[in-house]
Amino acid sequence: MRIKLYKQIARWGVTGAILLSIVAMLWLTRSIWVPQFTATRIVDSADIDPPVTPEDVQVLKLSEQARRNLQLRVSAVAPQAYWKTIEIPGVVVDRPGVTDTGITSPLAGVITTMHALEGDIVQAGQKLFSIRLISDYLQRAQLDLFKAVREIELLNTEINRLRPLADTGAVPGVRLIELEQQIKRQKSLIEGQRQDLLSRGLSEMHLVQIESGEFLTTIDIRVPESKTAHSDLRQVSMGTRPNQLIESVFLEVQSVKVSLGQQVDAGQLLAVLANHRALYVKGSAFKKESFNLSRAAEEGWPLRIDFTEDTSSGWPEVHQEFRVRHLANNSDPASRTFDFFVPLTNQYRMYEKEGRTFVLWRYRPGQRVRISVPVEELRDVIVLPTAAVAFEGPEAFVFQQNGDLFHRISVRVLHQDRTHVVIANDGAILPGFHLALNAASSLNRILKSQAASGQRADVHVHADGTVHANH
Repeated sequence: MRIKLYKQIARWGVTGAILLSIVAMLWLTRSIWVPQFTATRIVDSADIDPPVTPEDVQVLKLSEQARRNLQLRVSAVAPQAYWKTIEIPGVVVDRPGVTDTGITSPLAGVITTMHALEGDIVQAGQKLFSIRLISDYLQRAQLDLFKAVREIELLNTEINRLRPLADTGAVPGVRLIELEQQIKRQKSLIEGQRQDLLSRGLSEMHLVQIESGEFLTTIDIRVPESKTAHSDLRQVSMGTRPNQLIESVFLEVQSVKVSLGQQVDAGQLLAVLANHRALYVKGSAFKKESFNLSRAAEEGWPLRIDFTEDTSSGWPEVHQEFRVRHLANNSDPASRTFDFFVPLTNQYRMYEKEGRTFVLWRYRPGQRVRISVPVEELRDVIVLPTAAVAFEGPEAFVFQQNGDLFHRISVRVLHQDRTHVVIANDGAILPGFHLALNAASSLNRILKSQAASGQRADVHVHADGTVHANH
């Protein structure tokens, strides 16, 4: 009995020694098997470690096809200077005294012929209207001028007849002096009548015709010569052919105010001719914006103008710098705004149809615009398009590309307008980072969706079961 007990105790001792040896071996090799066991459990035992939350995931993986579907644009960024601006509404308007030219009737009459219609292109000296004269005053003025000219001819004939007689004493010399005085009075009368007719629109050729006895019954209204109003139109780009220049000044018949057979009075408006090459952009600002506008005008800071109804298709690039010309010194009592004006040089194309020439202007009076006025310069900042930044409450994010991965970076926004977002250069974004310039909101939604699925884009599993972050 005792022998059996001793054998049992011996077996327990051997078993205990083996177990102690195994425990000691595991303890001595814990640096090898513990990391492998822990890493494997991260992947395989979601019930032990807590799941990954969307806030923890900052890396998004996109395939090349996905980037193409998003039309993703990526570019390196660098610090630069940026002008903070305020946006003011405006409209394209005519430039008074330059754009429009009114054509009036010099005399009363009836419209017998209309040589140009609305939309036609006309040159200086070209006929616009023919008017049959019905003015009694003009008929009397023509008759008086003709009589005065004929009276001088008769007086000269009489002087030539009496001069030989006066030399012999048969006729007193005082008679010749009286005749010469009458000639002087007639010449003064003729000069006054000529000036009166010239002021009513008649030409020197018309006066010569009247003096010869051919009285005017009709008169042609022509395009006036313009020496200063359109002097800046001498060299004009032709739109689709930007290297071709037009050296002649042209006008367009913008509107016709009369009809065929209509009786018109002296001074009545017949038509309006226009050349929209030189225009204004008129902005309407409130009183609180006057300081910024005054500084921009005084310093000559360039403005940015967005033409809301403009399409650049078929037109050359605009190289004009827009600057404030002047500010109005009176306010509109209804809107409580004041106007300011920016010169605008227009572009045009010409085409011919049915023997007539027509013009197409790029900018038209009445077209709405947005004017960005500079107010402050921000230096050493990162400037991105608005589509490059995703917002979540007070947080703002950009996405840095690293191969197929896009890292979400939290940034501080200094300024935001309709087209750009200004980011502080505080080290969150380093010069040379390649950032997505668009679709940031879409990338952020995809990132949150990926995090909600429990799969991370920034880790991968090796064949031995170990887990590492993507390189």
